[in-house]
Amino acid sequence: MTYHGGCQCGAVAFEADGEITQLVECNCSICKPKGYLLWFVPEADFRLTTDESALSEYRFNTHKIAHQFCSTCGVSTFGHGPGMYAVNARTLKDFDVKSVPIQAFDGASR
Repeated sequence: MTYHGGCQCGAVAFEADGEITQLVECNCSICKPKGYLLWFVPEADFRLTTDESALSEYRFNTHKIAHQFCSTCGVSTFGHGPGMYAVNARTLKDFDVKSVPIQAFDGASR
């Protein structure tokens, strides 16, 4: 299945292929305050459908994950690490985050 997502203002939009069977709720210093519910997608199954210039990036800790957000409205849509995208499921169109199990992840202890 192909899911469509993006930010509030429409400057950032993407598509991701796969099945969402579970989401991850991390308690690290960036995921917790932003309320991320993450769906992990292989790099080959993710497509940015708007211009990359609409994105801003933030890296912290090990600097391996590029946390990306809209430069205009500030909505955090996804992060990108080696070979993988972590999609913020709250930014998916027509997807109910309560429809799948949510697994807690203790990122604060890492």
